[in-house]
Amino acid sequence: MTTIAPEEELVVIRPVVALGVPLRSRLIAGITVVVAGLVCVLAWGLGANPGSADFSLTAAGDTFAIPDLKLPAAGTAIVLGVIVIALGLFHAVRGFSKRQMRWVLLVVLLLFVIAFLCWASTGSPGNPLNIPGLLQNTLLLATPLILGALAGILCERTGVINVAIEGQFLAGAFAGALGASVAHSLGVGVISGMVAGGLMGALLAVFAIKYVVNQVVLGVVINAFALGITGFGYDALMQSDPSAYNEPGFFAPIRIPVLADIPVIGQLFFNVNIIVYMTYILIIVIDVALFRTRWGLRTRAVGEHPKAADTVGIKVLRTRYRNVIMGGVVAGLGGAFLTIGAIGGFTKDISSGKGFIALAAVIFGKWSPRGAIGAALLFGFADALQSLLSVAGTPVPIPSNFLLMLPYLATLFAVAGLVGRVQAPAADGEPYVKG
Repeated sequence: MTTIAPEEELVVIRPVVALGVPLRSRLIAGITVVVAGLVCVLAWGLGANPGSADFSLTAAGDTFAIPDLKLPAAGTAIVLGVIVIALGLFHAVRGFSKRQMRWVLLVVLLLFVIAFLCWASTGSPGNPLNIPGLLQNTLLLATPLILGALAGILCERTGVINVAIEGQFLAGAFAGALGASVAHSLGVGVISGMVAGGLMGALLAVFAIKYVVNQVVLGVVINAFALGITGFGYDALMQSDPSAYNEPGFFAPIRIPVLADIPVIGQLFFNVNIIVYMTYILIIVIDVALFRTRWGLRTRAVGEHPKAADTVGIKVLRTRYRNVIMGGVVAGLGGAFLTIGAIGGFTKDISSGKGFIALAAVIFGKWSPRGAIGAALLFGFADALQSLLSVAGTPVPIPSNFLLMLPYLATLFAVAGLVGRVQAPAADGEPYVKG
């Protein structure tokens, strides 16, 4: 007769729990999700005006028109809120795994936003919220943030904190507008912006790697330097003679046949300008290279344990120099988008803190390209939403700054561990000096 050892019996009767998720973190996350569900039910559901929520699903220029979507505003928000509450209670009592929780939070965020839009659309009867327009503005507003976040990941995955994304944006925006205006070529403007961003990256690399300057302080100084020098250049050149130095124009959208005809998403993804298409390519290249190539393995090794990487023959300092400069080039492209990719001219402090938002996206995305892109889209969506609601009106007026504040609160929750432990690369910000 076969007997079962006591240890095996314990394995058999042990209750199934979310592995790796501490009870305290599970309870905090579950309660927070329940609170979000209660907001959906009480504020967005019971607080909605009588009537339906109207959504337009057809973008300007769409080949095929889709009928407007009408939903019972209060009922939809209440149902979605109940689903969110159920997910939160399940996580608090039983617990999802870490991998499952990522998808659960994504679903919770999506349901919360839909419930909010149902509530908001009842404030403007007969004027449906244009969902494709909202998504298009989200993508355009998120593009420089995505590029800045990719720049931050390139630097921080190799162990150098990049607080200077804001300065790299400013340099890229100024050089992009100036180069395109002088050369009468938007292509020259793109190259100029990338070179200017790369120079700012080289400045960060030299002082952080060679002279071992505190990287956070250095980033702030570079931002101040970029703000001052671009402001001086604007006053000295662009303001005095804008026709010669500050009328670069901007890239027109490039429509991809067939793909652009896909309802809802066609105009969103396949009728954009060249810098957005370049962003698509960079997203794929950096994500694949970071986790599927020898360069990516060496980059992550340098960012996690530079001494061990040096021991096996990896050139630590060379890798850091290369990645920080590449990060500056990518951020410079993001800066060029602000001028020749969007408004067609440079103004003082045109980045308006977008570099710091990109840095927050890096943290919120856990130093992963995919996570950082999602965070950047979240910030862009909040910005686009407050612009839309300021025009459309809501049952109860919402200050635009409150909507812009929400992604920062999400970042704080992420750093506090609500969505799992947020941990930077082990050697991030640590200078490496060979003994």
